[in-house]
Amino acid sequence: MLTVIVVIHLMLVLALIGVVLLQKSEGGGLISSTSGFLSSRGTANVLSRTTALLAAGFFVTSLVLSWLASFQRHPASIINTGAPPSQEAPAGTPQPPQSGGQGGGVLNQLQKGFPTLPSGPAPGQPPAAPSGPQVPQSR
Repeated sequence: MLTVIVVIHLMLVLALIGVVLLQKSEGGGLISSTSGFLSSRGTANVLSRTTALLAAGFFVTSLVLSWLASFQRHPASIINTGAPPSQEAPAGTPQPPQSGGQGGGVLNQLQKGFPTLPSGPAPGQPPAAPSGPQVPQSR
């Protein structure tokens, strides 16, 4: 059904463009007949009525398409308000503490340090010389 309405909408758009281009403007339009069935007065009436009908059809199909599109919209939040999905860790990896005051948050891990990483220079040894320019740090 959606495809049919889109096709009708596109046909109305093309017809509306064509009818608007055929209308007489101040500088003259694409129709330049001066007598007969499509005289200047008759042409203006036929083209203006046709434009009005095509414009009404364009608005109706636009509204129907937007109404049909609202049925396919699913509300989604960019903020994760629910609990994180449970992911099972592979075997052999340490599990973070589940409860207690020891929390396994990133900040707590940074404050404690990582036991698997090599520590800094041993006490009593001078720090290694910098290999390049360093940013001044306040102490």
